[in-house]
Parts: sequence; structure tokens; C-alpha cells
Amino acid sequence: MARTNPLQFIQQVRSEVSKVVWPTRREVFLTTVMVLIMATLTAIFFALVDLIIRSGLQGVLNMFG
Repeated sequence: MARTNPLQFIQQVRSEVSKVVWPTRREVFLTTVMVLIMATLTAIFFALVDLIIRSGLQGVLNMFG
């Protein structure tokens, strides 16, 4: 394993960080809104699935119990 001196390491880190493309405020806002919308839709979907399964199971239990 090659050893790198601390100064060279810091230079390499700074070089790599300068290549990062940071999102704009608008991109962050739109992405956040999309995540919230998708989380809400997923929660509604699973709530409906849960309701259907619960109703079906209660129907079966009432039929035999």
C-alpha cells in the first residue's frame, strides 16, 4: 500500500472536492417536493392495501367464526 504524505493528501482532497457539482436551491426544493409527494402516495397506497387485506381477513374470520 502506497503511503501519501499529508500535504499531498490534502491537495488531492481539495482537487476532488472542486469537481463536485452542487445542486442549486431550486433543484433541492424540487427534489424535496418530489420526495414528499412520492412518500405521501406510497403511504396512501399501503394504507389502502392494509384496509383491503384487513377487510378480507375480517370477512373470512366472520364467515368461519
